Formats: sequence, structure tokens, C-alpha cells
Amino acid sequence: MGDVGEILMSVLSTIRVPKPGDRVHKDECALSFASPESEGGLYVCMNSFLGFGSQYVERHHARTGQRAYLHITRTRKAKVDCNDISSFVSLSMAGIMAADSVSHALQVQQWDGEVRQESKHAADLKQLDNGLKIPPTGWRCEVCDLQENLWMNLTDGKVLCGRRYFDGTGGNNHALLHFQETGYPLAVKLGTITPDGADVYSYDEDDMVLDSKLAEHLSHFGIDMMTMEKVMNQRVGEWEVIQESGTTLRPLFGPGLTGMKNLGNSCYLNSVMQVLFTIPDFQNKYVANIDKIIDEAPSDPTQDFKTQVAKLGYGLLSGDYSKPALDLGDENGASEPRVRGDQIGIAPRMFKALVGRGHPEFSTNRQQDAQEFLLHFINMVERNCRSGSNPSEAFRFLVEDRIVCQQSQKAKYTQRVEYIVQLPVPMDQATNTEELQEAEQRREEGDSSAPTVRAQIPFTACMAALSEPEILTDFWSSAVQAKTAATKMTRFASFPDHLVIQIKKFTFGLDWVPKKLDVSIDVPDTLDLSALRATGQQPGEELLPEVAPPPLMTPDVEVKGILGSHVLDDSTVSQLCEMGFPLEACRKAVYYTGNTGIDSAMNWIMGHMDDSVIMIRLMQSNVLDRAVDWIFSHLDDLESMDVSEGGRSAVESEGGRDPPPGPRVRDGPGKYELFAFISHMGTSTMCGHYVCHIKKDQQWVIFNDQKVCASEKPPKDLGYLYFYRRVTE
Repeated sequence: MGDVGEILMSVLSTIRVPKPGDRVHKDECALSFASPESEGGLYVCMNSFLGFGSQYVERHHARTGQRAYLHITRTRKAKVDCNDISSFVSLSMAGIMAADSVSHALQVQQWDGEVRQESKHAADLKQLDNGLKIPPTGWRCEVCDLQENLWMNLTDGKVLCGRRYFDGTGGNNHALLHFQETGYPLAVKLGTITPDGADVYSYDEDDMVLDSKLAEHLSHFGIDMMTMEKVMNQRVGEWEVIQESGTTLRPLFGPGLTGMKNLGNSCYLNSVMQVLFTIPDFQNKYVANIDKIIDEAPSDPTQDFKTQVAKLGYGLLSGDYSKPALDLGDENGASEPRVRGDQIGIAPRMFKALVGRGHPEFSTNRQQDAQEFLLHFINMVERNCRSGSNPSEAFRFLVEDRIVCQQSQKAKYTQRVEYIVQLPVPMDQATNTEELQEAEQRREEGDSSAPTVRAQIPFTACMAALSEPEILTDFWSSAVQAKTAATKMTRFASFPDHLVIQIKKFTFGLDWVPKKLDVSIDVPDTLDLSALRATGQQPGEELLPEVAPPPLMTPDVEVKGILGSHVLDDSTVSQLCEMGFPLEACRKAVYYTGNTGIDSAMNWIMGHMDDSVIMIRLMQSNVLDRAVDWIFSHLDDLESMDVSEGGRSAVESEGGRDPPPGPRVRDGPGKYELFAFISHMGTSTMCGHYVCHIKKDQQWVIFNDQKVCASEKPPKDLGYLYFYRRVTE
């Protein structure tokens, strides 16, 4: 009995009773999508409160030595499979069963985030009579020129960028700084305004709030859309056509054909991740190495990015969860189980919670823009792949901007990293203009039988709108030392392995109502962009001198990060300063590398160490050692860039031209084939539904959350995001 007693005591010593604040994972395995409903149930560690499926509980025991697990299985009537060892064990078991699961707690947090209180400033908000009227489009931060995450102050109408998020994305805090300088408390997020309200933030109350006088406050600045009648009816046929509702679709099951449960407006996430895990780079990075990733996972794998992405990828590709969902009949078992049309599928709760944590949009249960989520996820992959293979390189490419001064005919070349090609929709190029005008006239005359006609836009017209020269009327020319006119031409400096094209369907009407352009575009199955290859400096062409324009200063505003008409990336300047380089050198580096990123800017500084001014500043500030320390602490990053002398890649690109300095990019022929597209149904990105179509083994497949079926008529003309892969000859 002595040995038995010692064993019992060692087991009891590892058991804890959950305390407030403990994260209890009793709904989902930390390493797979096993749940209490799965075969074998779920084993909850009675010390860490992590849940494990039957295939991983032994692994956890071997790794940690933990012996006590609460085995939970759930059928029609909840059942707990355990032995009453002692009252203390019973107390732990009762605590685990009574505790809120992490998934439930997250749902409550996300819902609570939607409950907003009336701002104390709303009723008597002071608004300045400055005559300012805000246009429905073309917004930029008045300080840094940022075009995203913009907030309009409801007191003076200033349009400024929002907070910088924990992951480095977002804005540059200029709206917050404006509040700190002026005390003007309320701001509305541009792009969220609908006839039902908008996102309003109170800097004084440090929370999202309600503004019962929002319509009045917006109309002060010329925004009268709150009085507009909301258009509830969706476009005729859009939902039916995109979801292929008019035909009986054949359900598909097996590896790579796994559905994803909708967690409440999570269809944007489901569609994006389904597409990403058809790409070999993501499969090889996360799924092929899943055993190694799990073996190296930290003690709490629920908070580890690599583990949770690998778990999701394996869940989608393995086929383990691609099985028909069963209707189990009534509670008394009166009817036999029967197969339903949808799948068991997977519920990506841990993944969604992890990738959305700390983000003001993706941490909520609101509908989101699939394109914004794709970029957000790519950004997370970039941060978590500082060393080793980086699957986001599959999308990364360089764009070259060629600007020609019309007065001197001298040129300037800059390059930037992109991941998505955004195609404008030239509505004036519709091929069925007469039908559109006739239908519009009939509706204006009150003809209720007037058909809804969708504008037919040629894909070639969208490409032409992207590639045609842009006229710059306020360009500062270093050749003539003055502002003058210039032309800007944009071309591909490299072609990625996988090309993502976004159709810019979402816009705002003159009445400020957000809307989606109702268009049909003949997107091709194959694409040849070879003619859009950048050629670099032409023989005999003179370049604009590398002379910085005079700094632009105004009497009442300190202009940060701006050299003349050229806007600098404040975040890159800050990162260089943190390495120890003087501010003047950092600003020059970012300016002369055209905002192409930290790596190319640092290469510029290192390549100009013979600049006496830079060297003197470095020696005066005694920070050269700090810069060297930073370089040695980032050797893995530098090595992954494959840079050689002069900061250029050691790998030559097509045609023998050296790729430009900066992040490593792949290059090859500009010929592609379509393999997936994501479609949106609804009037704006803030509402509606997403589905995706993916070509698998020459068969188009529709992924509509948990439903996975063979596609009969893939609506390729109504897509929002298109995914192409390179065709190798």
C-alpha cells in the first residue's frame, strides 16, 4: 500500500482547482480539432487545463509527466468519464466543468465589445464653424498622408490616422496626438459610416461610444447620409449566382476538402485560409512539418502562432474532419442517423482568437474585408518567419515607379514591395451602356418591372486603367529645383510565384452611403503580364539628381516625416533611429530608397558610410557601436536577403538584370493561370457573406463555410479577390 499511496500522492500533487483567470480549454484540443464530441472525447489536463485529443494526450504525458486528466465525452446527454479518487479531485473536476471554456469566454468578450455606452460629450459637443466640408472619397491623414485607418474629429473635421497597433500596423497616432493637443474628444472612423451609425471613439473616455447626435455632427461637415433610406434589397441574383443556389451541388469529402464552421461572420477568414492552404509554400511550411512543430511547441501551444497555423492547415488538408455531418435523430433515438449535406468540418476558434488578438477589427465578431484580413495574416507570417522559409514570399513582388519631369525630361526610379495588385473598375468602359441607361430611366419613371442590369466591364479595361500614365501636377523636381508637372508610370520589377488581384468594387456614393459596384468582369483563366515588366533606366536617359527638396514647414504645424512633396515612412525612420543612426541620415535613407522598407534603407546608409556628414553625426552621437550590435543581432534576417556588394541581390533576374535592393523576392515569367477566387455578396464589406472557389485536379470546388461541393457554374465574373499561379514553360 505504501507504493500505491506514494503514486496517489504524486498524482494528487499535480492537480489544481481552477481559479478565476485560469484559461480552461474543455471544448477543443490545443493541437488538433478534437472535441468532447469527437471519437475518444477530450482529455483536459488537471494542472494546466489544456485540452488534448486521444492522439495527443500520451504525447503531453510523456513530455510533462502529468498523470491526471479529466476525460470529457459529450453525446446527447453530457457524460463525464472519471473516477472519484478523492474529494479534492472531485473539486478540481467540478471546477473544470463549471468554468467557462476559453472559446465561450472569447465569444462573450467579443460580444461585449459591441455594447457601447452613450458618450458624455455627445449631447453638448462643440463643433467649430470653420466651413470645412469632407468629401466622400480621397481621404488622407493631414500629417503623414496615410490613406488607411483614418478618423475624422467631430469638433474641427480634421482627418487623421488612428493608433499604431501592437504588431506595428495601423496608423501613426496622429488622431490621438491631435486630441492631446486640443482636447477635442470624439472622432468617427471614415469608412464605417452607414445610415445605421458608425464607429465613434472617445479619446477622453478611452472607449468606443455611441453618439445619439451623430447625424447632426456629421451634417456639420457636409455628410448628410444619415438621412438617407438604407437600401436593404441585395442585387438580384447575386447571392444565388455566387453560391450556385439554383442547382443541386454534389458534396465532396476527403483530404483538402474540409469545411470550416462559421463562428459568427467569420466567412472572410474561412475563405482566405482555404485558399492559402492550397499553396505549396504554406503546405510545406506548416503541414509537412507538423510533427516537428508540435514537438517544439511551447508549454501553452494555444498561444503559439506556428502551432495554431499548422493545426489549422493539417485540419484542412488531412481529411480527418472532412466527413458527413450526421443528424442523430431525436433525443430518444427514435430515428436512424442520416447524412446531411454539410460536413463535420473544423471550428477555427483558437486560430481566430490568436490572429485577431489586439486588433480592433479582427478581434470582434463583425464582418470584415477579406483583402484586409489577407494582408493582416501575411504581416503576421512575415513577423513569425524571421528565419527559415517564409511562405509569404510566394506573393511578394516589387513595383517600379518611373517619374519623368516634364520640364527637364529627367527621370526618377523608385521601387516598393507589394503583395496584391489592386485593379480599378472603369465604369465608363462598360460594354452595355445602352442597357444600363434604359434600365435606369425605367426605374426613375417608377417602372417596378424594370430589370436590374449589371455593368459589363472588360478585364482589359481594368488593366489599362492600372497601367496608363498618371499625371502629377505638383511634383518637386530636383533638376529645376521647383515644383512642376511630371508623368508617373507603374510597372512590375518582379513577378511573384502567386499573384493576387483585388477588384476595387467598394466605394462611396456622393451621398456618403458605402456601396459596392455591381459589375461583371470577364476575368481570364490565363494571364500574360510580360508587357508590364519594368525596364529600368533607358539608354541615354538622364536621372534626376539626388538632391533633397527643401523641408516643408507651416507656421502652426510641425511637419514630421516630410521632405517637400515626398512623404516618408515614419515607422522606418523610427526603426533606423532605434539602431543608433542619426535622424538626418535615417530620413535621407528612407527618402532615397523610396519608402521600400527597413532593409533597403539600412543598405543605403551602410553604402554611404563614406559620407562625411553621416560619419561625423555617427561619431558625435557615439552610436556606431549600437548600429553594429543591431546588425550582428539580425544576421539571420540579413542572410535571408541574399545581398551582395552594393546591396543588390546576388541572384540575377530574368534578362540578366540585377534585382533591386530590399527584401528577397522571387522572379520569373509573367504568365499565370487562375486557381482560386473569393467572392463577396452584399452591399459593403461591413455586411454580407464570403465564399471561395478553388480549382482542384481540374475541378472547380465551392467552399461555403461547412459546405464543400463540386462547382457546376463557377461565377468567375463576380469575384472580389483572384488568385493566379505562375505557369512554367
